[in-house]
Amino acid sequence: MGGRVIVITSGKGGVGKTTSTANLAVALAKNGKKVVAVDADIGLRNLDVVMGLENRVVYNFIDVIEQKCRLNQAMVRDKRVGNLFLLPAAQTRTKEAVSPDQMVELCEQLRPDFDFILLDCPAGIERGFRNASAGADEALVVTTPEVPSVRDADRIIGMLESMGKSPIRLIINRLRPIMVEEGDMLAKDDILDVLSIKLIGIVPEDDSVIRSANRGEPLTFSPESPAAQAFVNIAGRMQGMEVPWLQLDTGRSKGLVSNLKKMLGL
Repeated sequence: MGGRVIVITSGKGGVGKTTSTANLAVALAKNGKKVVAVDADIGLRNLDVVMGLENRVVYNFIDVIEQKCRLNQAMVRDKRVGNLFLLPAAQTRTKEAVSPDQMVELCEQLRPDFDFILLDCPAGIERGFRNASAGADEALVVTTPEVPSVRDADRIIGMLESMGKSPIRLIINRLRPIMVEEGDMLAKDDILDVLSIKLIGIVPEDDSVIRSANRGEPLTFSPESPAAQAFVNIAGRMQGMEVPWLQLDTGRSKGLVSNLKKMLGL
């Protein structure tokens, strides 16, 4: 069957989807897996910047689809980890530049040569999401512990289920245990009660994430911070490893959950 094609998506922008893609790609590659991170966010590409590879981009995957270059010409090899590659998005095209069938074909071309194909998907539920998700087998949904983010994640999960993606697993990003304890942020159990999918990892709020993105050096190159360790743990679980859970969240936030359930009609 070849490599696993996993779309990394979210219901809304700004929740850390691209950062998650970059850090998981590095962590998987450092574990010896051959990985390609595909920036499927056409017109709004940022994965190349977060991975520190923007100066080496010549072609993009739309050029491959339109037969302006070969697939291997468009892929950028990360010199820091030889088995990690980036396939960038077009920066001056719209999301209509690729069809679902073309995305499926691209993923099938990549599958024989890689263990993991990670698709950094546009946020939201519009055509860009549908096109980018078409070639994926599995999905990781990224949400923050906020009512609007969880509500939007619920919509994305429903769409992924209707598309037959399985498994669909959840990453809770930017969790602050103190805010959970004070009842000002949704706790892990609250989110899982609402979304009803399997949790694969929790990433704590960590200032080093911003610094690493600005430097183009994903945290998992040197996993010393709490967020870096969380991404390493998620990568381990993606490979079927038994990885201990970090103890991050405490308490429950019943008022927030009640509000969220009302918004979802539950």
